[in-house]
Amino acid sequence: MSEKELRADASDKELREIFRLFSDKMPLSFDTVETGKSETDYRCAVIVTAEDGEKLVIKLSDNDFTSSERIRVWQRLSREYNSLGCYSPAIYADKEGCFPYVSYKGRRCIAYAEEFARYRILQSRDEEDGRETEDIFRAKWELTAKVAAKGFDFCPFPSGYCLFERFCPSDLTDEVTEQAEEWKVQADRLPERFKEQTERIRGLWLQNRAELEKVYHRLPASVFQADLNPTNLLVDDSGSFAGLFDYNLSGREVFLNYLFRECFCRDFEQEIEQIRKVIRIASRYYEFSRGERDCALMLYRCLKPIRKGFEIEELLQQGAEEEKIARHLDLCERYMTEDIGFFD
Repeated sequence: MSEKELRADASDKELREIFRLFSDKMPLSFDTVETGKSETDYRCAVIVTAEDGEKLVIKLSDNDFTSSERIRVWQRLSREYNSLGCYSPAIYADKEGCFPYVSYKGRRCIAYAEEFARYRILQSRDEEDGRETEDIFRAKWELTAKVAAKGFDFCPFPSGYCLFERFCPSDLTDEVTEQAEEWKVQADRLPERFKEQTERIRGLWLQNRAELEKVYHRLPASVFQADLNPTNLLVDDSGSFAGLFDYNLSGREVFLNYLFRECFCRDFEQEIEQIRKVIRIASRYYEFSRGERDCALMLYRCLKPIRKGFEIEELLQQGAEEEKIARHLDLCERYMTEDIGFFD
């Protein structure tokens, strides 16, 4: 037996032991999909097919944001989404009612089980079709607005979209601040003639962020799934929205922040129109407060005009003419200062 075959056999033995913690059935096959983002964020979904043909998904995680406390919140949140008419696969503890730590491929992983989804994923991770239709777009935001209207308060930790706090212990800051810092790194690579403007834009961002922080924590929040990308959306045989899954980034979140963050277009005007469109959809199920209306522009300026810096990085990699760089920076400054209305 080759070394590769030996490793595969050892992994299967570990998976059989892990599956035994959750089920008395005999496993027939294992199909593994690793979904982690880095060496310090290991995640693996194992689709186990039993001899009777039934399937169960075992989730294994080795990172600093998956814990028993979080998984129990995911369980509750999954039930809440189901109660709102959105199918969400059930999350299970082991036969002892726990989320055990197990050994897998030399890692110490926390394990939980998940119902094998009744519907297909809109877009699998290895394909580009399965585009989001207008009906799916509307349905997912109607659902999200209903979750916002519930004002759930059962979660002590923030979502992955958190602002002014860290998502997990290994984070040095929130993602928005991290991206703004990366913007500065890229801006500092630009020719000297742009230094005054980039410093001005950075100063405007810092001033706006400080003002937003004074009022941000008063904004209405709920507990959200917090990752509405097409690989987490489920559709029925007709292609209609049926549900969602994957609660790894879920948590307590300011609704307006979640709404803004889930809307992303590279073109500023298209992005603004998308935000307005979502607000119109959400307004049928959720009443935006005066505080949300007053803070919307500050929040936009904090999140959108300067992002991770990839636009500047791409311009530099392309060897773009300075006039093109200037146009981009002028847009950043314009949308950092322009008076934009988001509510009709």
